[in-house]
Amino acid sequence: MRRRVLWVKGLKAYESEPMPWKTWKRDMTLGALALLVLITGWLLWPKDEEALPGISYRPVYVDAREMLHLTQVLSSDALAGRASGTPGNEAARGFIHKRFEEIGLLPLPGFSAYTHTFPIVPREADADPIIGANLVGFIPGRTPGEGPALLITAHYDHLGIREGEIYNGADDNASGASALVAVAEYFALHRPRHDMIIAALDAEEIGLLGARALARMEGLGLSRVALNMNFDMVGRSEAGELYVAGTYHTPQLVPVMEAVAEGAPVTLLLGHDRPEDGPNDWTLQSDHGVFHQAGLPILYFGVEDHPGYHQPSDEFDALTLDFFVRAADTLVMAALAVDGELPQIHTLRRSPAPEADQPEGNAP
Repeated sequence: MRRRVLWVKGLKAYESEPMPWKTWKRDMTLGALALLVLITGWLLWPKDEEALPGISYRPVYVDAREMLHLTQVLSSDALAGRASGTPGNEAARGFIHKRFEEIGLLPLPGFSAYTHTFPIVPREADADPIIGANLVGFIPGRTPGEGPALLITAHYDHLGIREGEIYNGADDNASGASALVAVAEYFALHRPRHDMIIAALDAEEIGLLGARALARMEGLGLSRVALNMNFDMVGRSEAGELYVAGTYHTPQLVPVMEAVAEGAPVTLLLGHDRPEDGPNDWTLQSDHGVFHQAGLPILYFGVEDHPGYHQPSDEFDALTLDFFVRAADTLVMAALAVDGELPQIHTLRRSPAPEADQPEGNAP
């Protein structure tokens, strides 16, 4: 999700209450539907990459079949738009959690699980508080626990149901969350030089709250993080163009990204990160904005707005699948390039912005 900036109430902890019978019954019904979607998808999805519909490109780095299937599941009607605090959001988190396990991600050092919860205070005065949840995995580098680390993020929540219509958010951001898993799988199989933190974030659409919770989380080791790569809307571009924003703020990253662009299977363009871009300056318009304000160099990968942006028409069938697979390979290439320069990039961190200057996030 991208665009308008707003202020959101501060976070506050609340004691949980017993779940009412109707809520429990609803959750169980939706959970069963989500499970049916998963099982049906596995049975019907093509079993080899040559059979993937609409794809001529043969990926070098990612498992396209697994990535596209996860995208289709996350953007199915059964998950009802994945709004934070809903059963559909919880089901989406469960599918991503399962993939974290399957590809062999470790929990963050010092923790025994991927899931890290945080409270959300709704903007409506009479609304009950809800619980958000990030999933954080870890890929050890050649010297685990030492030197700089790379943080790779993507949010998995979306807008839910509005006026009776489901906003499935296939591009925003089932595509980014699935690409996150695909990139993580590559590095789980091919050990990186430096530690990598893989985070699927909740509550982006209501104020970057998952990113803020992660940045403040004790035990993350944010001081070690050299750079944040963030994926948000990477699955739909008829023009075949993927943008990377952030090099304006860290010019030393320009040659690194230009080298990636030369060999990328998509048209990788640098931009959308200058103050003069106005509303098209994406610097603060997704989860990477939190880490930019914390002083980290950022690289945000995404496409320009399309007719499905924040519309019920943002469906899996509208994705440009050949571009999506090419974009995912490009993301691995970018991560490989950054990993090779991480000690130098770590020296480019800035002082954090004052708390009062930090907008809380995006309007839905």
